[in-house]
Amino acid sequence: MIEAELKARVHAPEAVMRQLDELATARVEVYRDTYYDRPDGSLEKAGEELRLRTVHGADGTRTVLTYKGAAVDADSGSKPEHETVVEDADQAHAILRGLGHVELIAFEKRCRNYDFTAHGRRMLATLVRVPEIDGTFLEVETLADEDDVTAALDDVRAVLTELGISAGDLTRETYTGAVAAQRR
Repeated sequence: MIEAELKARVHAPEAVMRQLDELATARVEVYRDTYYDRPDGSLEKAGEELRLRTVHGADGTRTVLTYKGAAVDADSGSKPEHETVVEDADQAHAILRGLGHVELIAFEKRCRNYDFTAHGRRMLATLVRVPEIDGTFLEVETLADEDDVTAALDDVRAVLTELGISAGDLTRETYTGAVAAQRR
């Protein structure tokens, strides 16, 4: 499956949050993301990602291992995504290091997640703050088959428009890149 996703900078986060609160119940979570790569940086060079995410929320803590392939849509950066829940985060980190992967970057994301249906699709909207980056971001995503990515992205754009987000607010800036730049 392809994660058809768009990300935008939000200029009025409180207004967007109020609109999202009318659509669904917020799930407030803190993500601790660690990105791995091969020592030669070949995953990043190929546009691929290997991430171990530990999520802390009201319902407890869970850890998810995710691999994202290279983008299938150049404008949005939407990628094939494969993920699985892992039982023990420390062991998962040890396995990744044992397989020769090295930590690329680790950081925290503070998220308000909203699951809802729009335009006939299951959507996930996430308001994101990364303590090391100025501003608030909104990610809206849905899962799609590869032959449905264009239509799925059109539906995601429609949701963003309904939330008052314009095309000029969209960004392809990655959290990993922005955090790395802040740390230099």
